[in-house]
Amino acid sequence: MPQRPRPGPPLRVRLPSLNPGVVDFLEDEAGSAVFLLVATVVALVWANSPWAAAYETLWSTPAGVFVGGFGLELDLHHWVNDLAMAVFFLVVGLEISREATSGELRDRRTVAVPALGALGGMVVPALVYLAFTAGTEAAHGWGIVMSTDTAFLIGILALFGPACPDRLRLFLLTLAIVDDIGAITVMAVFYTDSVDLAALGLAALVIVAVLVMRWMRVWRLAPYVAAGLVLWVAVQASGVHPTLAGVLLGLLVPARPSAREHVDVVARYADHLAQDTTADREHLTELAARAAVPANERLQRMLHPWSAYVVVPVFGLANAGVRLDAEALSQAARSPVTLGIIVALVVGDAVGIFGASTLAIRLGLGDLPGRVRYGHLLGGAVLAGIGFTIALFITELAFDDAALREQAKIGVLAGSLAAAVLGTLLLRLLGQRLPLCSPESDTPPPLPPLPWRNA
Repeated sequence: MPQRPRPGPPLRVRLPSLNPGVVDFLEDEAGSAVFLLVATVVALVWANSPWAAAYETLWSTPAGVFVGGFGLELDLHHWVNDLAMAVFFLVVGLEISREATSGELRDRRTVAVPALGALGGMVVPALVYLAFTAGTEAAHGWGIVMSTDTAFLIGILALFGPACPDRLRLFLLTLAIVDDIGAITVMAVFYTDSVDLAALGLAALVIVAVLVMRWMRVWRLAPYVAAGLVLWVAVQASGVHPTLAGVLLGLLVPARPSAREHVDVVARYADHLAQDTTADREHLTELAARAAVPANERLQRMLHPWSAYVVVPVFGLANAGVRLDAEALSQAARSPVTLGIIVALVVGDAVGIFGASTLAIRLGLGDLPGRVRYGHLLGGAVLAGIGFTIALFITELAFDDAALREQAKIGVLAGSLAAAVLGTLLLRLLGQRLPLCSPESDTPPPLPPLPWRNA
């Protein structure tokens, strides 16, 4: 399928084999990393300033939505973690569904190496963490070290990685997607305390309704969005963490490419519009164009910038405010939680991802893509130890004790920073010796800007 132009400045040179949707996803994630980093620094400075009390007061402020005698009230911290992060996980679900339907996850050999690498990157860090905390209350936090932060991973690779790292990015993105599936499953199964069966039954009915809409080939987004809101309320009331509603909806929104006849009809409507530019014909042409694009892709295009540039940074601002005074750092230095998380993220992820990926290649289950070499794989595996967003998220679910949460967050911050620095150094060193760029003759010319951009 030919690449479609999109609004924006002329595109940078990229490998022609990359799907435009994947390129868009990578670019948003790279930009999101900058915003997330700024939000994290602001949270840390704020929480350790003379105005630290205001930080706690802000996120504990109650807010609610009420209609008659019915309503829902949460503090701002939980609105961010429960509702806003449901949008983040919805985008993750949409990306998983799209890649499984028409992207890299369709090809068994392409996905085998990063998928097994992701499995190693979940199991080995969890075992390392348990080695530090076995037999203690802190052992319940083993899920904290299982996830890679896609935004930071792709962002750092874009800023500091080797030249033209497109195939390495795609490999790590596939790994992060499979990793997200594992982390979401862990949250749903191991970090749910109690379940309300009536609310869970309502959630099941909503899922059936979405499946019926899929079967009826409903292409408008409004019915899916409405179903998603009801699903979120039902899952929130059930006791299961409501972010699971976002994942489920993302996986269910239709992602299959439209039939050829649905695409061809757009040109006929466009011809009618060119003959007589009336509002009615413009509206029909717009509807035909929307119907020709999968609902999954349209919803992701609408939500991904909000998730990348608003939801994730606000989550970092709300959750990264950790005390870093002498007492807190002293306790963290002796805490098996902090030490376990740091070692798991820096060493466990590198060993698990590199070891499992290498095993998959040796067994002939798949290959490294393009010009990616074992050295790049090692650098990427170390960089994948950045476990920030979902790690902080699971920290909130795993520990009720404030001291354990604080020690875990310090471990996540320190371990992620160490993995980022070590991974960057490795990739920068390797980038000088092992270029990832394809020959210039294989690269397409940049697309021209759309005519109204400079008007």
